[in-house]
Amino acid sequence: MSETKLTGDAFELYCDVVGNPTPEIQWWYAEVNRAESFKQLWDGARKRRVTINTAYGANGVSVLRITRLTLEDSGTYECRASNDPRRNDLRQNPSITWIRAQATISVLQKPRINSSEDVVIRNSAVTLQCNLTTSPSPLSASYWVKNGEEIPGTRKASNTTEYKILKPRAEESGEYLCVFVFSNSPIANATIEVRAIPDITGHKRSENKNEGQEALMYCKSVGFPHPEWVWRKKVNGIFEDINNSSGRFFISNKDNYTELSITNLQINEDPGEYQCNATNQVGSASVTTILRVRSHLAPLWPFLGILAEIVILVVIIVIYEKRKRPDEVPDDDEPAGPMKTNSTNNHKDKNLRQRNTN
Repeated sequence: MSETKLTGDAFELYCDVVGNPTPEIQWWYAEVNRAESFKQLWDGARKRRVTINTAYGANGVSVLRITRLTLEDSGTYECRASNDPRRNDLRQNPSITWIRAQATISVLQKPRINSSEDVVIRNSAVTLQCNLTTSPSPLSASYWVKNGEEIPGTRKASNTTEYKILKPRAEESGEYLCVFVFSNSPIANATIEVRAIPDITGHKRSENKNEGQEALMYCKSVGFPHPEWVWRKKVNGIFEDINNSSGRFFISNKDNYTELSITNLQINEDPGEYQCNATNQVGSASVTTILRVRSHLAPLWPFLGILAEIVILVVIIVIYEKRKRPDEVPDDDEPAGPMKTNSTNNHKDKNLRQRNTN
């Protein structure tokens, strides 16, 4: 295999060997055009730019890494492995007792790129510029990258390139790279940091929970570099760093996002105002979340309210029934109604007396 690198870069080579017993692994190096003059490489060589990590188990695995490459690092690198008992006998031919795998590394002079200085977003437009002054091979293209992703519409074939940020906002901040692609050598780039004060774009304005439950508050922001997050609670009118002596507070931070979790909420301790603060090299920003903690009986309140209304209604009905009076009350000295006479019987008696006189 072969690789082409630029000065200042790094490379790694891997060697995995199987055998019984497990073979010993060594690394060797030969300069360009001197393929027969190999010298063994040791961990820490070349002013500690060489690192060799080897592990032995069922098989042998070794990794060679060289950092801060120079033109003199070009050459042939060889991994040698052997489990022959005579492998380190200088009287033996290495080509017989060792198996080999080679890789050719070519190191080219890194292109020179003049780029804009790092910039802080204020209130005016920002222009980023890069100028390629030297290159190891013909240029194929150039383009811009923001936070690891190519910016659409910026690719062209030119030694000079620029990118304009017309609307200076915190979300436009980040790590910008001008990238140059060559026909016969690795790509080269220059980094420009566009910095901005953190702008907290999302958070919970309030959190309502019951006693004994868990509360979760969060904040997220835009702005570069990523901020350091701090949570505080207002005590006697002053925001103070959270005291986690109870062990119920858990804070999780990741880049532009932070969370505060409080477990087993206490109604007498936890309610109040909580502040998340984001601070980077440019400045800081903060927002406040209000935490309300209700009694564990709070879910019963609607039922108790309905029950109270029913009790009141029943009491009203009972009182009303007791105080209600009839339209007429009968008097004990007067008959309850008109007396009925048996007129038919009287008439019969009269007729009977008349018959007897005759």
